[in-house]
Amino acid sequence: MDDEHDEDHEDSPASETVSFPFDRMTVARFRETFPKARWSDRLQAWMVPGKMARRRVDRWLASEADRKTPFEEAKGRDAFEFEPILSPYLEVHDRGLRVRTPYSRTVVDELRQIPFARWNGDDKVWEVPYSSYDELQQRWEAIEDAAKWAEPSERRKRAEARRGTEEEAKAKRRTLERRKKRLPVPSDDLPPLGRPIGTTAYGVVVITEITGELVDQNEVSEHHPDVSAEHVWAGWRLPTLEELVHTWPARHEPSEYEKDRGWWQPTLIELREARRQAKSREKRKGRNQEPVRGV
Repeated sequence: MDDEHDEDHEDSPASETVSFPFDRMTVARFRETFPKARWSDRLQAWMVPGKMARRRVDRWLASEADRKTPFEEAKGRDAFEFEPILSPYLEVHDRGLRVRTPYSRTVVDELRQIPFARWNGDDKVWEVPYSSYDELQQRWEAIEDAAKWAEPSERRKRAEARRGTEEEAKAKRRTLERRKKRLPVPSDDLPPLGRPIGTTAYGVVVITEITGELVDQNEVSEHHPDVSAEHVWAGWRLPTLEELVHTWPARHEPSEYEKDRGWWQPTLIELREARRQAKSREKRKGRNQEPVRGV
């Protein structure tokens, strides 16, 4: 596969990753379906460009899962019956297994590493064929631990435990500072205006203005410990999904210099997470703007 390794599409404005066990026939079918896809050594996955990439990839994974030999399916069923995963997050489905958990980035990352696992958007559940049961079993401890951590009841317990503590007070001060939508930047190395950048403090944001006001180190040392007397305030906002889709990712992780100054060109992984968050924000905004029927 070395001659097919090409990282150029890691920089595609809109793309999705897909991984599956290597065999020449599967790769040939994949390349026939996705001729523009390229292999990423860094991600150890194929990059499929396009705004509809995730939907197309899911359809292909479903068709490939159907190609699994009866022996592989039977082997997975036998393994499940002999040593089943007993968990409220796992259920048996007519086509295999279903994983349903509270949202967790860790759960999503783990499931995406399982060959032919796919997200069923209609039923809001991950589907895993029996042929991939061994891989699911190997990752299940991490999946279940992350799911338990994400349960609303566990979130409430952690919130109760923090109540009245210095940790809670610090979190409130951090929230208050974030609401000010300001970022200290070095006066001799200013970020670009109007396009998404990665930041140490707030993730991927868009700088809206450079005020020129000098930062008081004593005032912000708790939230921005690396600020010096040469920093000025910049205003910021969250990026839109459209802005993120059209942002070109950096080829490399930010350097130490970029981390020290507090901003950089965002990486593909950062952009993917920012796009997910932006999509969720826009969905919520759309629901809130829907007209009330019968009024």
